[in-house]
Parts: sequence; C-alpha cells; structure tokens
Amino acid sequence: MKKSVKILWLTVLSLTGVFILLLLLINFRVIGNMPSMETLENPRAALASEVIGDDGTILGKYYQVDRSSSDYDEISKNVINALIATEDVRFYEHSGIDPWGTIAIPFYLAIGKKRGSSTITQQLALNLQADNTGTQRAQNKLVRSFQKMQEWLIAVKLERNFTKEEIITLYLNTVPFGDNVYGIENGARTFFSKDAGHLSIEESATLIAMLKGTNLYNPRRNPKKALDRRNTVIELMEKNKFISSADAAAAKSTPIVLRYNKIDHNKGLAPYFREVLRDELKQWCKDHKKSDGSEYNLYRDGLKIYTTINPRMQLYAEEAVAHHLKDLQKIFAAQSNIKSGSAWKGHENFLDRYMKESDRYQSMLAAEISEDEIKKSFNTPTKMKVFSWRSFTEPDLNEIDTVMTPMDSIRYMRAILQAGFMAMDPESGEIKAWVGGPDFRYFKNDHVMKSKRQVGSTFKPFLYCYAIMNGMSPGTSLPNEPVSFPKYNWTLSRNSEGSVGGNISMAGALAKSLNLVSAYLIKQLGPAAVADFANEKVGFSVKIPSYPSICLGTPEIPLYDMLQAYTMFAARGIITKPIYITRIEDRNGNILETTAPEKREVISENESYVMTKMMEGVTGPGGTSARLRFRYGIKGQVAGKTGTTNDNTDGWFMGFTPQLLAGAWVGCENNFLHFSTTANGQGANTGLPIWAYFFQKLYGDPTLKIDPNATFAIPAAIDSQTYTDTDPNMPPGAEAQDQGNGAASDYIDVGDYGEPTKPAEKPKEEPKKENGNNQPQATPKAVLPPKKDN
Repeated sequence: MKKSVKILWLTVLSLTGVFILLLLLINFRVIGNMPSMETLENPRAALASEVIGDDGTILGKYYQVDRSSSDYDEISKNVINALIATEDVRFYEHSGIDPWGTIAIPFYLAIGKKRGSSTITQQLALNLQADNTGTQRAQNKLVRSFQKMQEWLIAVKLERNFTKEEIITLYLNTVPFGDNVYGIENGARTFFSKDAGHLSIEESATLIAMLKGTNLYNPRRNPKKALDRRNTVIELMEKNKFISSADAAAAKSTPIVLRYNKIDHNKGLAPYFREVLRDELKQWCKDHKKSDGSEYNLYRDGLKIYTTINPRMQLYAEEAVAHHLKDLQKIFAAQSNIKSGSAWKGHENFLDRYMKESDRYQSMLAAEISEDEIKKSFNTPTKMKVFSWRSFTEPDLNEIDTVMTPMDSIRYMRAILQAGFMAMDPESGEIKAWVGGPDFRYFKNDHVMKSKRQVGSTFKPFLYCYAIMNGMSPGTSLPNEPVSFPKYNWTLSRNSEGSVGGNISMAGALAKSLNLVSAYLIKQLGPAAVADFANEKVGFSVKIPSYPSICLGTPEIPLYDMLQAYTMFAARGIITKPIYITRIEDRNGNILETTAPEKREVISENESYVMTKMMEGVTGPGGTSARLRFRYGIKGQVAGKTGTTNDNTDGWFMGFTPQLLAGAWVGCENNFLHFSTTANGQGANTGLPIWAYFFQKLYGDPTLKIDPNATFAIPAAIDSQTYTDTDPNMPPGAEAQDQGNGAASDYIDVGDYGEPTKPAEKPKEEPKKENGNNQPQATPKAVLPPKKDN
C-alpha cells in the first residue's frame, strides 16, 4: 500500500473516530447540553398561560413568548401538507435525518447554492433546545457543526420515542410566526382570527411561508413578498401531489385577507382585571409546587385560568365607562380652573414629582444631562402622542398626535377623569365585569381594587341598616336640624345644598341623602357602635374610625370592598366575597385549584329587605338617583345609593337589581382636581350614568338573561306595602341633590362659637297602626330649595 493511500486511510479513520467519539461524548452528556431522555420523552415547550372568560373566550395571556398548543386532530390537514411539501418532503420516509438531503449539501455548495438539509425532526430538536436552554442557531460554522451533531442525536431519539404525528404536532406548536407569536393555533388566531383546524389552503400556505422568514414574509409588514412566498408554497403542495392543479390555481388567485387580532396585554378585554389577576397568580405560583418540587411559572407553564368574567358584560361595561367619560370629560376640560391650569396653584410640588417620575426625565438623567437642561426641555414644545377621547367603541382611536410641552402634558393627563366599575352576582359572588380606568395603555392605576377613595353617601346605608337593627323603621320621623358633637368639638349646621328644619321619615331622608339626618342617627346610635358594626360585621378591609363624620362617608374604601359590603342588601343579609377565578388547570387539563364562594350572614333577611326597599326609594321620585328612571329609562326594581365627597372630588353610584349588583366611581387621580359645581360633580351625574348605560345594554341583550321585570324576593314575615311608598308628598319627576359628605363650611367648630349647639331632641315614638307597622307622622317635611336636574 502506497504511503499516500495509507495516510489517507489513517486520516479518514481518525476523523471518523473523532466524529464517533464526539457523538458518544455528546450523547452521554459529557460535553454540550444534550437534554436528558426524560426531557425528550416529556418535551415541554414554553406555553403562555391563558385567562379564559366564563364562555370559553380567551381574554388574554401571560407570556414571554406567546405560544399556544394544539393536538394533531385540531390542526388542518392543509397546514400539515403545506409544511411537509415545503420543509421535508421525505418526512414519512426517514428516521430523523434525511441521508439524501445531507449528502446533497456539498454538491449544492460547490455550485454556489444554499440548501437547508434539516428535517422537521431536526428543526424540532433545535426548537426544543432553544426553549429549554436558550440555545439559538449558531452563526459560527464550527459551533454550528457541533450544534448539528446534537440535533442529529436528538432527532434520532425523538423518532424512536414519538410517532410521526406527534413529532409534526410538537413542531407546529413550537415554531414562530413573527410578532412574538408561537405555535400554529396562536398563528391562526392572530393572523386569521380562527382556530388552526379551519385554515384554508391559502391561509395555511401563508403561515407556513413565514417559517422561512418571520419578518421578511410577514403579510402584515411585507404583503407583496408574503404573497409571492405563499404562492411558492402552494406550487410545492401541487408538485408533491398534496393538492390538485385546480385547487392550486384557485388558492393562488385568492389575495391574502388578514383578520389580524394580536392579543396585547394593553388592549383586549379586561386589561385592568388581567393585571390585578397577574399579581395574584404570581403569588399562587410561588405557593404551589409541581410534582418535581419546582414552582409553577406563569409565563412558561401554560396554565389555564378560568374566570367568572362574562365577555359580553365586560364589553358593555367598558363601553359604558367610555361612553360617559367621553361626554363628561368635555364638561370638566371646559371648567375655567382646569382650562387655565390654575387648579395646580399651590400644588406645584406635585408637578415636580411627576416630572421626576417620568421616563423622559429618567432617561435624560441617565444620559448625564444637567437638571437645568432637563427642566428647560420639559418647558419646550415637543411632538408627542397623548390620550384623547374620540370614540367609546373604538379605543384605538383615542390618541392624538400633538405638540405641547412635557410639563403641559403632565397637567393634561392628570386632568383626565378616571373611573372604576365592577359588576357581580351578589348571590354567587362571581364578578362579571371589571373596568379599572379609562384606558390601560395610558393609565395603569386600577380603581376597582387598588385605589381607596372617600365613599360619600354610599356609606349611609350601613348607618341606616344599623338603625333598623336597633328598632327604627322606614317610617320613623327624624329631625332635619343642626346636630352638635361637643366631645368631637364640631357641629353640623345644615345640609350641603342649604336645607335645614322640619322632620322627615327615615326612608325619605335616605332617598334624599340628607346629611343632618345621618348626623342625628349616628349621634343616637353612637359613632363607636356604628364603626364596630362596619368593622366587625360588615368587615371592610380598611379600618373604619369611630368618628361622627363616618356617617357622611369620610372613610376611604376601595370600590371592590363596597361591592362586597353591598351584597348584604342584595343577597338577603348574606355577605358574599367576590370571586373571579373558578379553577386553574395545568397545560394537560389537570385541575390544580377550584374556588368556592365564601358567605356569612351579617343581618337578617327581613332587615336586608327593608334596606332594599328603602334604597329603591333613592331611585324613585325625589330620590338622588331619580334620573335613572326619567333620563336613562331604566325600568323595573332597582335599589341604590349615590355618593359625593367633599368639594365634588369623588362621585359614586352603587346599585342592584334582583339579579346583579354593580358600582361605579368617577374622579381624578389628584383630589385637588375636581368639579367646581355639585350639579356636575355629584354621583348622580358622574357614577350613575355609567351604571345606567351598562344596564341598558344588559336589558337589550336577551342572551344574558338579565330580566328587567325581575322582583326582589319578599320574606314571609314582611308586608311589602309598608315600604313601597317612602315619601308620598314628593312631586313626580323631582330629584334631590346628593349631599355627599359636605364642605368645610358645613361644620361649625364649636370651640370658636361659645356654647355648643343644643342637640335636636329625639322624636317621640309614633303610635302603631292596626297592621303593626310604623308610618310617617304628618309633620312638616324638610325644607328643600327647588332643584332642577342638571
């Protein structure tokens, strides 16, 4: 044997030996990051966790990569055929490595052409490595060669452990389709708004075409190149006998018609709810362990979170909030102190704080720009996008391009009215709709659970309820006179709108929300006793102080808490904790947790019914919520309560029907930004319309089965006639103005005015009628100034 031949054989054998040794070292995980056999037998691509509504609609996802999963029989045959025709025509013939494709590589390189030889199984191997270890396709040829060997080994093992159908399914669940969308099901939903099982030939070809370049052939970004590549895929399907020539011609002649619907956490249904839910789920993942002892990962483990949110109700709630705020914002923006910016006088420290908290300031500071230069830039007109109401049905339209100084933009954005709205089933506790603000893209604060605001007169029903529990009745006549509290060194001298004097039934006082009567009641019952009832029985998450002013709603309480508390009236004396998760499943459908309602009885069914009927008077003629009927046309039985706080800072409305309880709050983030008149700022004009628009939609949608003719259940021991007419002398159509918790001028500091004002005397007990029920005495009504609805 010639020496040259001998050297050649030694070289070949040595290289082969080295190659085999490398394969063995990689296979036995001595070098490299070869996944274990257990990992290959149980491949786990990172899956987005899904938030699901009560009808199965996906409300949103939590992900690092937006990926969904499908089974083989849930994927259109068109997709599978397009994939095989384009990526691996001998897929059903090889065992993970295509020998003909691999052998052909040198010949293609010799003639200057680039040809991929990776089979679908090899591509899956790379995808699984990328998902489990972060390994990406290497650019360095030496590293890529080493990587290729790993792919071969993994591909062979995958072929041994999985059927062809399982491999192609796992591959389609791991591939990217651009826009951070992974998996064929997610690609179908994003680009065509349909599931993967119903994709047509041309739609399937469009998605498979993107695998060659997710950005280059993205039909949303490069429609011409995407169309050309799609038609190439269709031609390959025809060439490999997957479709007929006629089908190919028809598909190629069809334009790409997208129905793009990318689920964005800033958009979609219930973004405020999903953000609150995210925080809770993160804690849940820390507290719950998988079978291997590791924590669940919200962004990778493909959890399915089934919620109580009804997508139709949620949509109606978001539209109701937007509908009213769009109109209300015009009135607020036209207010002189808002328009001129004088509302910020004396509050310049807030502007400085918001400037320093802004991304603009922080980025300039990081760039080592001086403080003076930064401040100068904040007072220099700049092009920017800002939120602006344009449509209450198309949120994407609610931003404009404008020019203003960054400092003016702070003033402008802080003067955008905020809102919180929640609707729930008071019996089951299931939350059906949750709106935490006007637009999650611009305003991240959730005003349902996260923010605490003074509740105004919406607190009064708890005071009146405690009075009912202590022997009073709706017909008990009460004085509408100044009330002093020497121990606390102040006197309430009049109602906010100026009325004082006379007597009124307790039901009438609640309907008109008279502050003097509320002060009288808490004086008789005792602030400590009322506070104890609120803290121990009702069970607010915030401590209610034992001060007389709580009768006017001075405590700061989240809307979420108020709705929970109001279930005691709507659910016959039982407080039901709101729930929004029904169950959590893992990616395989195993139930990890279920949620059951938590209930506790706090008042009797009779007391609950009495309060319900009294609050019905609030929505009747003369009540602070009368416009619910004559302006918004809400029919049927509705019980509720408006609330307005000091200087019209907060506007509330809490209302319920026999089937549903809902509440709304409206105000600004800063308390010093508020309406200048009660006509505009009271709860009846701010919170109530949101509630009304929402229920208009519910009553107009028979699929929701919210019946406007439903009636409150009457306990056996109650004579309903006692409570149906709370104030017979009130002229039809009149509406009292909500009193809120008054203004500073309503409180007289008795320390500056000599002797304390003499408290009003407790009225004598009225004689009982034959039916045993108390009725209002024929005493003068409270003197109220004439008031037109605004």
